[in-house]
Amino acid sequence: MTTAPTAIEVRGVAIGYGDRVILHGLDFQVRRGEVFVILGGSGSGKSSVLKAMIGLNEPLEGQVLFDGENLVKAEGEARLHLLRKFGVMYQSGALFGSMTVLENVRLPMDEFTEMGPEEKELVALAKLNQVGLLSAASRMPSELSGGMQKRAAIARALALDPGILFLDEPSAGLDPITSAGLDSTICGLSRGLGITFVVVTHELQSIYAIADRCIMLDSGRKTIIAEGRPADLRDHSEDPYVRQFFMRQAEPAAAMGHGEEAE
Repeated sequence: MTTAPTAIEVRGVAIGYGDRVILHGLDFQVRRGEVFVILGGSGSGKSSVLKAMIGLNEPLEGQVLFDGENLVKAEGEARLHLLRKFGVMYQSGALFGSMTVLENVRLPMDEFTEMGPEEKELVALAKLNQVGLLSAASRMPSELSGGMQKRAAIARALALDPGILFLDEPSAGLDPITSAGLDSTICGLSRGLGITFVVVTHELQSIYAIADRCIMLDSGRKTIIAEGRPADLRDHSEDPYVRQFFMRQAEPAAAMGHGEEAE
Protein backbone atom coordinates (compact mmCIF):
# COMPACT_ATOMS: atom_id res chain seq x y z
CA MET A 1 0.00 0.00 0.00
CA THR A 2 1.43 3.37 -1.06
CA THR A 3 1.70 6.03 1.64
CA ALA A 4 -0.19 9.20 0.78
CA PRO A 5 1.86 12.39 0.38
CA THR A 6 2.23 14.75 3.32
CA ALA A 7 -0.32 17.58 3.53
CA ILE A 8 0.88 19.13 6.80
CA GLU A 9 4.15 18.75 8.65
CA VAL A 10 4.78 20.01 12.18
CA ARG A 11 8.51 20.27 12.89
CA GLY A 12 10.05 20.91 16.29
CA VAL A 13 7.15 23.01 17.52
CA ALA A 14 7.03 24.36 21.08
CA ILE A 15 3.90 26.07 22.38
CA GLY A 16 3.58 28.35 25.35
CA TYR A 17 2.57 31.72 26.70
CA GLY A 18 5.30 34.10 27.84
CA ASP A 19 7.91 32.09 29.69
CA ARG A 20 5.54 29.17 30.28
CA VAL A 21 6.05 26.24 27.91
CA ILE A 22 3.05 23.93 27.77
CA LEU A 23 4.23 21.63 24.95
CA HIS A 24 7.58 21.07 23.25
CA GLY A 25 9.25 18.81 20.72
CA LEU A 26 6.14 18.35 18.58
CA ASP A 27 6.99 16.46 15.39
CA PHE A 28 4.32 14.81 13.24
CA GLN A 29 2.91 14.63 9.72
CA VAL A 30 -0.67 14.62 8.45
CA ARG A 31 -1.12 12.68 5.22
CA ARG A 32 -3.32 13.86 2.41
CA GLY A 33 -6.84 12.44 2.58
CA GLU A 34 -6.66 11.00 6.09
CA VAL A 35 -8.59 11.79 9.25
CA PHE A 36 -5.92 12.71 11.79
CA VAL A 37 -6.95 13.12 15.41
CA ILE A 38 -5.20 15.11 18.13
CA LEU A 39 -6.23 13.71 21.49
CA GLY A 40 -5.36 13.77 25.16
CA GLY A 41 -6.84 14.44 28.55
CA SER A 42 -8.29 17.74 29.66
CA GLY A 43 -5.61 20.41 29.75
CA SER A 44 -3.19 18.48 27.58
CA GLY A 45 -2.95 21.30 25.01
CA LYS A 46 -5.01 19.86 22.15
CA SER A 47 -6.67 23.12 21.19
CA SER A 48 -3.37 24.98 21.59
CA VAL A 49 -1.82 22.72 18.96
CA LEU A 50 -4.74 23.36 16.62
CA LYS A 51 -4.42 27.13 17.09
CA ALA A 52 -0.71 26.93 16.27
CA MET A 53 -1.41 24.84 13.17
CA ILE A 54 -3.96 27.30 11.76
CA GLY A 55 -1.88 30.37 12.53
CA LEU A 56 -3.96 31.83 15.36
CA ASN A 57 -1.10 31.53 17.87
CA GLU A 58 2.54 31.62 16.80
CA PRO A 59 4.57 28.79 18.33
CA LEU A 60 7.57 29.61 20.49
CA GLU A 61 9.70 27.69 18.03
CA GLY A 62 9.38 25.31 15.09
CA GLN A 63 7.60 25.18 11.75
CA VAL A 64 4.12 24.33 10.46
CA LEU A 65 4.37 23.39 6.80
CA PHE A 66 1.51 23.14 4.31
CA ASP A 67 2.74 21.40 1.16
CA GLY A 68 6.24 22.35 2.27
CA GLU A 69 5.48 26.05 2.84
CA ASN A 70 6.00 27.45 6.35
CA LEU A 71 2.88 29.19 7.70
CA VAL A 72 4.70 30.44 10.80
CA LYS A 73 6.97 32.78 8.83
CA ALA A 74 4.69 33.54 5.86
CA GLU A 75 3.50 37.12 5.45
CA GLY A 76 1.20 39.10 3.16
CA GLU A 77 -0.06 37.34 0.05
CA ALA A 78 2.02 34.23 0.81
CA ARG A 79 0.25 33.84 4.15
CA LEU A 80 -3.20 34.38 2.61
CA HIS A 81 -2.37 31.73 0.01
CA LEU A 82 -1.60 29.22 2.77
CA LEU A 83 -4.67 30.15 4.82
CA ARG A 84 -6.87 29.43 1.80
CA LYS A 85 -5.71 25.81 1.89
CA PHE A 86 -7.86 25.01 4.91
CA GLY A 87 -11.18 25.67 6.62
CA VAL A 88 -11.92 25.63 10.35
CA MET A 89 -14.90 24.56 12.42
CA TYR A 90 -14.64 25.89 15.97
CA GLN A 91 -16.10 24.07 18.97
CA SER A 92 -19.06 26.43 19.35
CA GLY A 93 -19.82 26.39 15.62
CA ALA A 94 -19.42 30.21 15.63
CA LEU A 95 -22.39 30.82 13.35
CA PHE A 96 -23.67 34.40 13.07
CA GLY A 97 -27.06 34.50 14.77
CA SER A 98 -28.38 37.36 12.64
CA MET A 99 -27.84 35.43 9.38
CA THR A 100 -29.68 32.46 7.94
CA VAL A 101 -27.83 29.18 7.57
CA LEU A 102 -27.42 29.86 3.84
CA GLU A 103 -26.04 33.34 4.49
CA ASN A 104 -23.57 31.91 7.02
CA VAL A 105 -22.27 29.39 4.50
CA ARG A 106 -22.11 32.04 1.77
CA LEU A 107 -20.14 34.48 3.94
CA PRO A 108 -16.60 33.26 3.02
CA MET A 109 -17.50 33.63 -0.66
CA ASP A 110 -18.80 37.16 -0.01
CA GLU A 111 -15.49 38.03 1.68
CA PHE A 112 -12.95 36.29 -0.53
CA THR A 113 -14.37 35.74 -4.03
CA GLU A 114 -15.82 37.77 -6.88
CA MET A 115 -18.56 35.27 -7.70
CA GLY A 116 -22.01 36.61 -8.51
CA PRO A 117 -24.94 36.25 -6.07
CA GLU A 118 -26.56 33.35 -7.94
CA GLU A 119 -23.32 31.40 -8.17
CA LYS A 120 -22.59 31.92 -4.47
CA GLU A 121 -26.06 30.72 -3.55
CA LEU A 122 -25.69 27.59 -5.68
CA VAL A 123 -22.33 26.77 -4.12
CA ALA A 124 -23.65 27.37 -0.61
CA LEU A 125 -26.63 25.09 -1.26
CA ALA A 126 -24.27 22.42 -2.59
CA LYS A 127 -22.16 22.61 0.58
CA LEU A 128 -25.27 22.29 2.74
CA ASN A 129 -26.33 19.29 0.70
CA GLN A 130 -22.93 17.68 1.32
CA VAL A 131 -23.55 17.77 5.06
CA GLY A 132 -27.22 16.77 4.87
CA LEU A 133 -28.59 20.19 5.76
CA LEU A 134 -30.13 21.45 2.53
CA SER A 135 -33.63 21.68 4.04
CA ALA A 136 -32.38 24.09 6.74
CA ALA A 137 -30.96 26.70 4.36
CA SER A 138 -33.50 29.40 5.23
CA ARG A 139 -33.53 28.77 8.99
CA MET A 140 -31.72 30.81 11.63
CA PRO A 141 -28.96 29.23 13.74
CA SER A 142 -31.12 29.54 16.86
CA GLU A 143 -33.66 27.24 15.21
CA LEU A 144 -31.12 24.45 14.75
CA SER A 145 -30.16 21.65 17.09
CA GLY A 146 -26.56 21.43 18.30
CA GLY A 147 -25.73 18.77 15.74
CA MET A 148 -27.24 20.79 12.91
CA GLN A 149 -25.24 23.84 13.96
CA LYS A 150 -22.05 21.77 13.77
CA ARG A 151 -23.01 20.55 10.28
CA ALA A 152 -23.71 24.12 9.16
CA ALA A 153 -20.32 25.20 10.48
CA ILE A 154 -18.65 22.39 8.51
CA ALA A 155 -20.53 23.50 5.38
CA ARG A 156 -19.23 27.04 5.89
CA ALA A 157 -15.70 25.72 6.37
CA LEU A 158 -16.10 23.95 3.00
CA ALA A 159 -17.28 27.10 1.19
CA LEU A 160 -13.96 27.92 -0.50
CA ASP A 161 -13.22 24.28 -1.37
CA PRO A 162 -10.21 23.80 0.92
CA GLY A 163 -8.34 20.52 0.82
CA ILE A 164 -8.00 20.47 4.61
CA LEU A 165 -10.54 20.93 7.41
CA PHE A 166 -9.70 21.53 11.07
CA LEU A 167 -12.44 20.57 13.53
CA ASP A 168 -12.23 21.56 17.20
CA GLU A 169 -14.20 19.17 19.45
CA PRO A 170 -16.94 18.48 16.87
CA SER A 171 -18.80 16.06 19.17
CA ALA A 172 -18.78 18.32 22.24
CA GLY A 173 -22.25 18.66 23.75
CA LEU A 174 -23.90 16.20 21.36
CA ASP A 175 -25.87 13.11 22.31
CA PRO A 176 -24.46 9.73 21.13
CA ILE A 177 -26.81 9.37 18.16
CA THR A 178 -26.16 12.90 16.86
CA SER A 179 -22.43 12.44 17.45
CA ALA A 180 -22.45 9.20 15.44
CA GLY A 181 -24.21 10.98 12.59
CA LEU A 182 -21.57 13.70 12.59
CA ASP A 183 -18.83 11.05 12.59
CA SER A 184 -20.47 9.51 9.53
CA THR A 185 -20.51 12.90 7.79
CA ILE A 186 -16.79 13.41 8.48
CA CYS A 187 -15.94 9.95 7.13
CA GLY A 188 -18.13 10.51 4.07
CA LEU A 189 -16.42 13.81 3.23
CA SER A 190 -13.00 12.27 3.72
CA ARG A 191 -13.66 9.18 1.64
CA GLY A 192 -15.90 10.79 -0.95
CA LEU A 193 -14.09 14.09 -1.54
CA GLY A 194 -10.59 13.23 -0.37
CA ILE A 195 -10.61 16.01 2.24
CA THR A 196 -7.89 15.88 4.87
CA PHE A 197 -9.24 16.28 8.41
CA VAL A 198 -7.42 17.33 11.55
CA VAL A 199 -9.77 16.75 14.48
CA VAL A 200 -9.28 17.71 18.12
CA THR A 201 -11.30 15.46 20.41
CA HIS A 202 -11.19 13.26 23.48
CA GLU A 203 -14.41 11.36 22.65
CA LEU A 204 -13.31 7.72 22.41
CA GLN A 205 -16.24 6.49 20.33
CA SER A 206 -15.62 9.20 17.74
CA ILE A 207 -11.88 8.51 17.73
CA TYR A 208 -12.44 4.84 16.95
CA ALA A 209 -15.06 5.71 14.32
CA ILE A 210 -13.18 8.34 12.33
CA ALA A 211 -9.43 8.31 12.99
CA ASP A 212 -6.98 6.85 10.49
CA ARG A 213 -4.15 7.92 12.80
CA CYS A 214 -3.80 9.99 15.93
CA ILE A 215 -1.32 11.58 18.29
CA MET A 216 -1.80 11.69 22.04
CA LEU A 217 -0.59 14.62 24.15
CA ASP A 218 0.20 14.58 27.86
CA SER A 219 0.32 17.66 30.07
CA GLY A 220 2.71 16.07 32.55
CA ARG A 221 5.37 15.22 29.97
CA LYS A 222 4.42 18.24 27.83
CA THR A 223 4.79 16.45 24.52
CA ILE A 224 3.46 13.69 22.26
CA ILE A 225 3.45 10.36 24.09
CA ALA A 226 1.88 8.15 21.40
CA GLU A 227 1.21 8.10 17.66
CA GLY A 228 -0.56 5.55 15.50
CA ARG A 229 -3.91 3.90 14.83
CA PRO A 230 -6.25 4.05 17.83
CA ALA A 231 -6.77 0.29 18.02
CA ASP A 232 -3.03 -0.32 17.83
CA LEU A 233 -2.38 2.13 20.67
CA ARG A 234 -5.10 0.53 22.77
CA ASP A 235 -3.84 -3.00 22.22
CA HIS A 236 -0.07 -2.60 21.92
CA SER A 237 1.14 0.61 23.57
CA GLU A 238 3.83 0.08 26.21
CA ASP A 239 2.73 3.26 28.01
CA PRO A 240 0.22 2.41 30.77
CA TYR A 241 -1.38 5.86 30.64
CA VAL A 242 -2.04 5.47 26.89
CA ARG A 243 -3.65 2.07 27.47
CA GLN A 244 -5.77 3.47 30.30
CA PHE A 245 -7.01 6.29 28.09
CA PHE A 246 -7.99 4.07 25.17
CA MET A 247 -9.56 1.42 27.41
CA ARG A 248 -11.37 4.12 29.44
CA GLN A 249 -9.99 2.92 32.74
CA ALA A 250 -9.90 4.99 35.91
CA GLU A 251 -6.46 6.30 36.72
CA PRO A 252 -4.88 4.96 39.94
CA ALA A 253 -4.24 7.56 42.63
CA ALA A 254 -0.51 6.98 42.32
CA ALA A 255 -0.56 7.99 38.69
CA MET A 256 -2.63 11.14 39.11
CA GLY A 257 -1.35 14.42 37.75
CA HIS A 258 -2.29 14.16 34.10
CA GLY A 259 -4.41 16.99 32.74
CA GLU A 260 -4.29 19.25 35.74
CA GLU A 261 -3.23 22.35 33.84
CA ALA A 262 -5.81 24.49 32.14
CA GLU A 263 -5.95 24.20 28.39
